[in-house]
Amino acid sequence: MSSDGRRARRLGALMVTPTLIALGVLTVFPGIWVLWLSLQHRLPIFGVSRFAGLDNYAFLARDPRFWSAASTTAVFTLASVALELGLGLAAALALSRQRGGRRVALSLLLLAWAMPTVVTAKLFEWLFHPTAGLVNVLLGGSALNWLGDPRLALPAVILADVWRTMPFVALLCYARLLTIPAELYEAARVDGAGPLAMLGRITLPLLGRILLLALLFRTLDALRAFDVMFVLTGGGPAGATETLTVYAYRSLFQMLQLGFGSAIGVVVFVLVMAVAWAYLRLGRSTWMAA
Repeated sequence: MSSDGRRARRLGALMVTPTLIALGVLTVFPGIWVLWLSLQHRLPIFGVSRFAGLDNYAFLARDPRFWSAASTTAVFTLASVALELGLGLAAALALSRQRGGRRVALSLLLLAWAMPTVVTAKLFEWLFHPTAGLVNVLLGGSALNWLGDPRLALPAVILADVWRTMPFVALLCYARLLTIPAELYEAARVDGAGPLAMLGRITLPLLGRILLLALLFRTLDALRAFDVMFVLTGGGPAGATETLTVYAYRSLFQMLQLGFGSAIGVVVFVLVMAVAWAYLRLGRSTWMAA
């Protein structure tokens, strides 16, 4: 390597050093500390602090509340991500075919995405009000207790999350639709292809990578979701909306079981990393095949 190359490499290492230090301080060190806490019985309010090994994880393996929270997390993730992908794709297709008012439609679509999550949750708390909420008014004056009924609370939280995050998927798909050459559709029409054939043979295959990317980001966000259900229901009623992140929060900050709550956090981290790895493997095989 020439002297100029070595000088450029040293300069590159020097410029990336502040970023590496920031990542180490803000990410790596807290992660290692949480892992260390998860191996302890740590109850500051009682002065308990001793090494526990894998006791916290062994307790999680037989904890019914943990498995209930894991089941709720899985249902929330699958339902919300599926609805967001379907509705987002439909909104993107509608936008791409819209002749006028496209900027207004995009602005309205971005409104939900731009709102802070807490604001969205409070908005839906009013919409779901048992007596004065707009949802019950639209249902003919029904007195459904959306956030107080264990059978309705989780669907209500899913609906709020879908309304907030569907524009993210829609905008990703819409941006990709704008890059598809119109000549492909014209050639398909000349060959006698109908709208459904063009959707299945042209649009969806060309949207495959974007949909996979949206699926990755939304799945990771849904697995870590906390604010929507915490503001709307606090994990209730009767634990119907208590996800793993809500359970970890309650263990850490309400019961002050630092070791046990950290163990739940480590489980969530491992779950998120496993899902990300699986999606990246799937994406790599898809892109190589393409």
